[in-house]
Amino acid sequence: MAEPSGAGDSIPLERPGLDTAAGEEFLQEVFQILLEEGVRKSTDVTQKVCDWKEPQELRDLLDLELRSDGEGRERLLQRCRDVLRFSVRTGALPFFNQLFSGLDHHALAGRFLTETLNTSPYTYEVAPVLVLMEEQVLAKLRELVGWSSGDGIFAPGGSMSNMLAMNVARFRRFPESRSRGNWDLPRLGLFASQESHYSILKGAALLGIGTDNVHLVRTDERGKMIPEELEKEIQRVKAEGSEPLFVCATSGTTVLGAFDPLDAIADVCARHGLWLHVDAAWGGSALLSPRLRHLLAGIHRADSVTWNPHKLLMVGLQCSAFLLRDSSGLLQRCHGVGASYLFQRDKFYDVSLDTGDKSPQCGRRADGLKLWILWKAVGTRGLAQRVERAFGASRYLLEQVKRREGFQLVMEPEFINLCFWFIPPSLRGQENSPQFWDKLGKVAPAIKEKMIRRGSMMVGYQPQGSHVNFFRQIITNPAVTRQDLDFFLDEIQELGWDL
Repeated sequence: MAEPSGAGDSIPLERPGLDTAAGEEFLQEVFQILLEEGVRKSTDVTQKVCDWKEPQELRDLLDLELRSDGEGRERLLQRCRDVLRFSVRTGALPFFNQLFSGLDHHALAGRFLTETLNTSPYTYEVAPVLVLMEEQVLAKLRELVGWSSGDGIFAPGGSMSNMLAMNVARFRRFPESRSRGNWDLPRLGLFASQESHYSILKGAALLGIGTDNVHLVRTDERGKMIPEELEKEIQRVKAEGSEPLFVCATSGTTVLGAFDPLDAIADVCARHGLWLHVDAAWGGSALLSPRLRHLLAGIHRADSVTWNPHKLLMVGLQCSAFLLRDSSGLLQRCHGVGASYLFQRDKFYDVSLDTGDKSPQCGRRADGLKLWILWKAVGTRGLAQRVERAFGASRYLLEQVKRREGFQLVMEPEFINLCFWFIPPSLRGQENSPQFWDKLGKVAPAIKEKMIRRGSMMVGYQPQGSHVNFFRQIITNPAVTRQDLDFFLDEIQELGWDL
């Protein structure tokens, strides 16, 4: 019989197709660039947070086109330097733009290990160490929530963790929805506060529940869900013929850092038989601190929790845990399909360790490894100190904001989110003018543009409800000192002085 012909006939297979010696030499040089340009310069106060370029200029500088032939080592090394040079240094001390910042060396080592192993923790056979680490880390997080048992999985970000909660809640109430879809279901009602994360709306769209069926509950002046308003919304939705299903409470809202009253919300959910999910993506790490865990009082009554250690614990993107109080296998029954090429039931080891079928994903990053390494390095006490230091730094900055002329609080912070306006001299004393708030709303964007073009620092701003644009300052980097915070206020004052 003739052998089949094809493109592979002329490819020599006697020798490896990769030059591993050259590859290792290249890696050594890249690691040196990472250490010098990525790690050390992130903590060097003389370095810019960003080297701003307009999009077309940046395209030209990077030479992004992909060509038929490859490039030499020196050119590739320069490209690595360019990636670091023209990217935002989120590990820099004056980077306050997101709910994550800083660079932890132990967690970074965990990320290097994860990338080097290049495996997916869906089965014990292909990722034995990582599966056991994930099991341990999830159990420890559940213990901090207050559960002695339960389930969970790491997801690609808090948005996906919240969506998993919505899907599992629907499956528990309507198991047939897994096979039959939404066709035979009543119109479902989901509830979250006006300050909840937008992933609840996205999840409703993705799952076919519909954004019109997400009911945003009124909050008080501090951004907390009002339990009595939740009760009214549930009654209203029932009267309209819909079936309430799911309530998402928030522990640490994105902008104001508000914590919903979980015990009171849990009482409402218990009365109506609703699934209670707590989005603690931002505030969950307060559970590590004996001084701050009261902010999440009642979280143990939740059915599920989202917690993102990549935020306040500085684990590095991404690390989001979806935690479940149920220990009956609900997560597996909801998402599992038992692909026979991965999840064979006749393996020679305990197949309960093949946890990948609990997730809608197939391939999945081993996001628990970097958290495990960090936890081993500093311990629970060290993680708690990190949270408390961030809280203390925000309180120092709060006192400075109160003392400085031209700075005005949006409200007293409950957590680490410090929200304020800077009022330039040209607007001071004009608070009663009809144009005051409109003009003030233009100040934060103007200062933000100046700081980015200068490369001196980054901080976020946004409008919120009736409030015009204000700054939201977030401190998560334990390397930040009083001097860095004083610089932050000085820089805003300098950049906004002539507006």
